[in-house]
Amino acid sequence: MKHGVVYAKTEDGVELPVIDVTNPAFAVSATDGELAAMTEQYIRESEERKEIPPEVRVALQQSMLGKALMAASGTFLDGMSTYVLKLGPENLGAKASAIDRRIAASFPAFTARLRLADMARLLADGLAARLAGAPLRNMCLVNIGGGAGADSWNALIQVQREHAELLARRKVGITVMDVDPRGAGFGVRAIEALRGPSAALSGVEISFQYLSYEWSETERLRAALEELGARDAVCGVSSEGGLFEYGSDEEIVANLRAMHGATSDDSVVVGSVTREGEAVRASQGAHRVATRPRTLEAFRRLAGEGGWRVQEIVERPFSFHLSMVKG
Repeated sequence: MKHGVVYAKTEDGVELPVIDVTNPAFAVSATDGELAAMTEQYIRESEERKEIPPEVRVALQQSMLGKALMAASGTFLDGMSTYVLKLGPENLGAKASAIDRRIAASFPAFTARLRLADMARLLADGLAARLAGAPLRNMCLVNIGGGAGADSWNALIQVQREHAELLARRKVGITVMDVDPRGAGFGVRAIEALRGPSAALSGVEISFQYLSYEWSETERLRAALEELGARDAVCGVSSEGGLFEYGSDEEIVANLRAMHGATSDDSVVVGSVTREGEAVRASQGAHRVATRPRTLEAFRRLAGEGGWRVQEIVERPFSFHLSMVKG
């Protein structure tokens, strides 16, 4: 057991660490120069390795993460596998294979960990600014395509660490809207662990629920937001590695319009957008994951059509991480 790390079980009974990006066990960082060098190396190695040798494919099928990545070809990596990928090679546990650790130490996995940290930071900053002037309002966090909801609880951890008074005596609700309930099942137990004695969210009143959701079901999103009281609450919507990376232009605009119409005027939306570029083309060639790359200007246009304005941007090798406010 590492200092300050709590654990929760998956639906299959596997005990995993609960990621807290403020804990050194999970923290990641890199300068712009370091990221540029790693990106160049990744592109070069991807060009040299066009096809996976048969013996490597066999080995991947026998590893936890390798098997999940191969199953994600042409579609998306499931929520729990994505969560495990973000644990880092040192936190996978004794049952992980050498290949699992190599995958978890890879550049795409490193950037996925950065993405989680960026999302949590953007969401925490947006929420703190709104909570400060609203002592009597509840908080509503909605996570679209969120898997376990790790960006939501990590945002809360950062608010609690830096502005504990803002969460005192306030009800917080986290709702994960996803096609797969397994990630949210882990999320429920992760929140229980984080609210334990002396844990990062001890004393914070948090409820956690799962709603089945396809991105085409925007009326369901609108109804869910209204039922959650998002129009009156301090509301933060997030989609890390989800809607804005895999959704069509039409789906993104429709979801943003639903969010706009059913949330408070001061709501914040954060998300990651797959960026058009050489690194992403190399990644798609290697893994064939069906993200939809866009330029920042293209996404700004979609955000505007949905009623939102991009406020803050963090540029990473594979994606833009951004926050939006109502336009």
